[in-house]
Amino acid sequence: MKKIKYILYIILIAAFAGCSQDEDNFDYLNSAKDPSNISALFLITNDNTGKVTIRPNGEGVSSYQVFFGDASNTNQMIAPGGTAEHTYPEGQYNVKIIATNLNGKTVEYTQPLTVTFVAPTDLLVTAEKEPGNPFKLNVTAKANFETYFDVYFGDVPNEVPQQFNEGQTISHVYASIGTYTLRVVAHSGGVATSETTQQINIFNPLLLPINFDSSILNYDFVNFGGATSTVVNNPAVTTSNPSSKVARLQKASGSEVWAGSLLQLDEPIDFTTLKKIRIRSYSPVVGAVIKMKLENLTDSNINYEVDVPTTVANAWETLVFDFTPINTTNSYQKIVIFYDFGNPGNGANYYFDDIKQTNSNSQIEFPLTFEDNSLTYTFSNFGGAGTGVINNPSVSGINVSAKVAQFNKPSGTETWAGSFIDLADPIDFTNLQKIKIKVWSPQSGIPVLLKLENLGNGSINVERTANTTIANGWEELTFDFSGVESSNNYQRIVLFFNFGTSGTGENYYFDDLKLSN
Repeated sequence: MKKIKYILYIILIAAFAGCSQDEDNFDYLNSAKDPSNISALFLITNDNTGKVTIRPNGEGVSSYQVFFGDASNTNQMIAPGGTAEHTYPEGQYNVKIIATNLNGKTVEYTQPLTVTFVAPTDLLVTAEKEPGNPFKLNVTAKANFETYFDVYFGDVPNEVPQQFNEGQTISHVYASIGTYTLRVVAHSGGVATSETTQQINIFNPLLLPINFDSSILNYDFVNFGGATSTVVNNPAVTTSNPSSKVARLQKASGSEVWAGSLLQLDEPIDFTTLKKIRIRSYSPVVGAVIKMKLENLTDSNINYEVDVPTTVANAWETLVFDFTPINTTNSYQKIVIFYDFGNPGNGANYYFDDIKQTNSNSQIEFPLTFEDNSLTYTFSNFGGAGTGVINNPSVSGINVSAKVAQFNKPSGTETWAGSFIDLADPIDFTNLQKIKIKVWSPQSGIPVLLKLENLGNGSINVERTANTTIANGWEELTFDFSGVESSNNYQRIVLFFNFGTSGTGENYYFDDLKLSN
């Protein structure tokens, strides 16, 4: 054991002696080569992020100091074989590298760096017209390597582009019909861009419903057999048809028994859900047969027709043409109207308006005025209330109508007593989202609750409340349904007067329910 310890002791002394000699010898440092052959390899990502990997190279180098040469004024120390990473905007830079050897000698090297972003690729632009508004265009775009988009809608000189990002929708409403060049420019992080153009045809298509009130639609009738149809002023503006413009079909004396007029739609009629067509009609005689014929765009042998007689003379009425049996595998794009079909013309004028699709034989619709004697206004009542149409008890002020609806709330009726009436079709809130009602109340300050329900599912509903402000006089209340979803198909109108309070036998009156903004 002693022998082993002695040997270890001799080895340790020799080792320390050797170290002492090496530390005194710095010749290997003095003889170190100066840094030489300095260069740099730049690796630039192709994703337009501006990320650059810098790998210095050289001989006799113990460390590198990399100065990035941009506005950041930063630098990084790295060992031989290492890399530095830095993110640059697009541009030109001078990257400076100071290489140092073991004895502290340095060599400075500068290498130019150009960061160029590639132009965006795979630019895809989607331009779609807003449903229900043929003048509004919605634009989206996507591309690779883009940072933002410029869009030019092409309808004004010296147009200033609107900017938007991927995932956003940019909208524009054109002032008039025409063909415009839509231009979308995709920008990269630098000067490189990509762009695309497309022609946008803005026109107001002639589709159902048709009301003849548009000043820019082309109601271009094709007339035959001696009949002539044109758009004219409404000869009888009444609550049954308050439109200012209607179509007039004149059946000249001696014209054919089949004389009529044709309107060509810009798209086929969709009979997927709505199988009937309703029109307002004004005839000088009762019992005149109105024939409505639907034809294929290119083959008139593909057609279907329905006859409906007029029921009143010299007044507007609503007539329904049932196309339920029609073959929906065919397309129908022409609407042909014949008045007093089967009889030769005698110079009479017939008028029609508001051609629209429906699924109901009911003719109750907005505006709801209670003035049409050909209609039956059927209210359903609950909670003790009762509603019916009567003569206006207070023909005065803002309401000189002959007929109004009376809402009676007998003593002891429920606080939630009310009445409802069903419309022929769901309310169309596309453009107008407020409902105005003329009301007469014996008290001011009482709440009037208006509730709209889906016809098949009462749990789909929306309601608004407005308070009366005068007593024993007519006033117009406004119920704001802004943001309401037309797709919920609100078709039932429910009214509650003095909601939340039991009845005391009072009468309330209401009239002229209409959409408004």
